[in-house]
Amino acid sequence: MRRVGTIAALLLAPLPALAHAGGIVTGGFAAGFMHPLSGWDHLLAMVAVGLWAGTAGGAARIAFPTAFLGGMAAGGLLGAVQFSFLMVEAGVFASVLVLSALVALAVRPPLVAAAGLLAMFGLLHGLAHGLEMEAGTSGPSYALGFLTATALLHGIGLGSSARASSGRRSRALVRLAGGMMACAALALVRLG
Repeated sequence: MRRVGTIAALLLAPLPALAHAGGIVTGGFAAGFMHPLSGWDHLLAMVAVGLWAGTAGGAARIAFPTAFLGGMAAGGLLGAVQFSFLMVEAGVFASVLVLSALVALAVRPPLVAAAGLLAMFGLLHGLAHGLEMEAGTSGPSYALGFLTATALLHGIGLGSSARASSGRRSRALVRLAGGMMACAALALVRLG
């Protein structure tokens, strides 16, 4: 758990500095990589995917993150060509709330249903990323950045749940984390 905490701290440490830097990360891989890390809505959802995959176990450990990443890649492509629809941000916030609730309640739906839900949520997050890509940015490089950061956040969630799978008390902590993430999602909606 200490290693996961260290990795998370290292990933999140630059965020306060970037909030005031203005223009340091302007495009390509770095901008794509920072996008999921610079918004609590994306950060919470992506860690929740990993936590849910880890608690579901078995094939879900691969299927859940893969479905989310696949949907995200498709959404990023749609966003890059400026396809949009109303309420993208509301959908992103809803994904945080639903995913964190699924972790908190330890829901284990059929694998195909869960993968479909995750692909849809990934599509929404990817669409948001693609729409915010700056003009002149290399789309493939930007996409590789946000997909890499997302995979790392999934890994943090998976690693955390794997460490916690060793007993009832530890599993309860993962569920508590899901509940706290749901509360954070509600706070984000209220503040946003």
